[in-house]
Amino acid sequence: MQSKKKVLIVDDDELHLYTTKELLQNDFIEVITHKNWLGVTNVVRNLQPDLVLLDINMPALSGDKLATIIKPYCEAMKTPIVFHSSNDEDSLRDLAKTHGVRGYICKGNIGDLRSKVNQYLKLQA
Repeated sequence: MQSKKKVLIVDDDELHLYTTKELLQNDFIEVITHKNWLGVTNVVRNLQPDLVLLDINMPALSGDKLATIIKPYCEAMKTPIVFHSSNDEDSLRDLAKTHGVRGYICKGNIGDLRSKVNQYLKLQA
């Protein structure tokens, strides 16, 4: 039996965390949510997720800055970091390239969210 893939979602919006968790969690994916940047490094090290979804627009420390902090841990575990934000696609593409993360997913498109998460998890397998 294959173990569940773990997806960590970091976002300051509780409704978005709940909704995204409900959309992604199934028999093959376990979703763990974290409400802000504080403590994310420890969560990543302890949880060892298969994918990290980061919101960009968070107070105090934006997701792109947080990506820079957790990137060494994620690279050691071969865990992709993906921006998941309501920013426009061009902005997300540029941020992903600038910060060397695997990619981005625009918020709002449920089908796109599921298919891209599945793609990133397959790349990880």
